[in-house]
Parts: sequence; structure tokens; C-alpha cells
Amino acid sequence: MKTFLSSLTVALFTTASLAQTPPHTAMETVTVSGTGRSIVTPDRFTFSVGVQTVSPTVEEAVAENNRRVAAVIAALKKAGAQDKDIQTSQFSIYPQQDYQQGKLPRILGYQVSNNISVRSEKINDAGRLLGIAVAAGVNNSSGINFEVSDPARGRDQGLKSAFDDARAKASLLAQAAGRTLGRALTISEGMQQVPPPQPYMRAMAMEAQVASADVPIESGTKEVTYTVTATFELR
Repeated sequence: MKTFLSSLTVALFTTASLAQTPPHTAMETVTVSGTGRSIVTPDRFTFSVGVQTVSPTVEEAVAENNRRVAAVIAALKKAGAQDKDIQTSQFSIYPQQDYQQGKLPRILGYQVSNNISVRSEKINDAGRLLGIAVAAGVNNSSGINFEVSDPARGRDQGLKSAFDDARAKASLLAQAAGRTLGRALTISEGMQQVPPPQPYMRAMAMEAQVASADVPIESGTKEVTYTVTATFELR
């Protein structure tokens, strides 16, 4: 009988103790995003140039286009571009048609376009190679791009700056709320690259003696923006 009463007393005491334990409260946090930037210098370029020819027949248009594109490629290789740096990016044949009301279109000739892309890590050769391509017969261009070959360049600095920005914002908000900032609980990152304006390029339709000169090209710099979203403990 005494054993039963003792067990009952312990059970009642334990139940009473659990009832008096305050309920668990959720941790209070603040979540903010920070931004960091790093400036990197491009070390690789790509430009796309092409040749357009028009002739009465497909055979003539293709033959003329092949001759001129071959001359452009030969000139680029002679100037130092390697086989791996030159790639055909587009080839097309379009009929040139005369449209008159009430009549079927009449084919006047054919336009053939052949575009090639040139890539190199010799950043200072961009203007020289582009000028050589123009002098060799290029009459169409779709632009030039400067790239950073190693995507990790500037990453450490950018991410640290983004996290420091996030912590500074969180600390300011905590102070405004009469609290202090604790440890970072979660961190996630993202990256957005902001390309600079495209450099100036001379028009392709220029006199041969002018085209033989280097095209003025400036590679500039690239600004890479990093974002970090972090959740901090509030104390």
C-alpha cells in the first residue's frame, strides 16, 4: 500500500512540474539581403563578322561568297588566329524577290550570308584582327563581346562585401527595434553580372584603305554584382 502511494505521489509531482514549464517560444529573427560588387578586367574577346553576296543565281552567289570568306579566314590565320579560334556561326541563302500587286513574286537573285566567330585570349589583338577581317572582305558584323574566362575572379571579395552589407542592414534594424544582433542562421547567395556598354566599332562599309587599319576597340571592365540573403538571430 505504501509503495502504491509513493508511486502515485511521484507521478502527481512530475505532472505538476511539467504543467509549470513555460511553453517553448519561437526564435525571433530578421532576414535581409546585401549587395557586393567586384570589378574585373576581361581577358578574352569574341567578335562575329560575315560576308554577304548577291548574284543572279545560287551557284554564282555561293561561289563568290566562298571565295571572299576563304580570303577572310586566310587573312585571320596569317595574322595569328588559330584554327580553334575561328568558327562558322551562320550560313544562309535567301532569294531576292520582286513583289508586284496581283502578280506572283519574281526572283531577281540570291543573297548568301556566311558569318564566322573569332575568339582569342589575346585581348590586345581584338582591334587588329577585326581590322584585318574588314580589309579582307567582311561587309557585315553583329558585334564584339569581352569576357572573363574565370568566373571565380572577384568572387571572394564580392561575396564578402555582400554579406557585410547584409549584416550592417540587420544590425541597423535590430538596433531600431531595441534588440541586439545574434549569429547568422542561414545564408544564401546569388550573382548577377552587369555587362558594360558595347565598345564603339566602325561601320563595316568603309573604304579598303581605311579598313586595313586597326579598328579602335576598348575592352573596359566588367562589374559583377553579388547578392546574399541572410537570416540573423535577434536577442
